[in-house]
Amino acid sequence: MRWMPLFIILILSMLSGIYLFNNIKEFNRRRVALVSLIYVTFLGTILFTPMSFTGTSVYIMPAGIGSVNLYHITYDLGFIENIALTVPLGFLIKRAFSNVSVVSMIPIGLMTGAAIETMQYYLSHMFLINRTSDISDVVANGIGIVIGATLVLVYRYVYEKKILEKWI
Repeated sequence: MRWMPLFIILILSMLSGIYLFNNIKEFNRRRVALVSLIYVTFLGTILFTPMSFTGTSVYIMPAGIGSVNLYHITYDLGFIENIALTVPLGFLIKRAFSNVSVVSMIPIGLMTGAAIETMQYYLSHMFLINRTSDISDVVANGIGIVIGATLVLVYRYVYEKKILEKWI
């Protein structure tokens, strides 16, 4: 029962991969879509299963309902890891919704972080995956998403500038 979220993630990823592989014919678009799918699968595995990654090791968390921290924001290594973990997500969100401004990405990032933590809370109670729902993670996820969105703008600026320099 504890591994049900992992099985669902893997089945959805496999079906999505088959769909992408069969329906996207252009090599670069297919590559970007499949790499994005691998990232989202990895992210889902880290966030919604009893597997935990500490940066140097992987371990299975014991069964439990986790805990909730709604008041204390801690700035530690886990905070930085959560930022790094969601930078690609911000990149993907901004790439998918290019007309959304970076300022608008702030509430989107915070809402995404809150949704992740809420989902962890419910999955911890339903499947005993023992995840902690933490306000620090919400803030870190929001920061990571905004950084990822900003990197898209920087990339586009540099890339467009290089294109203009070729024509001049």
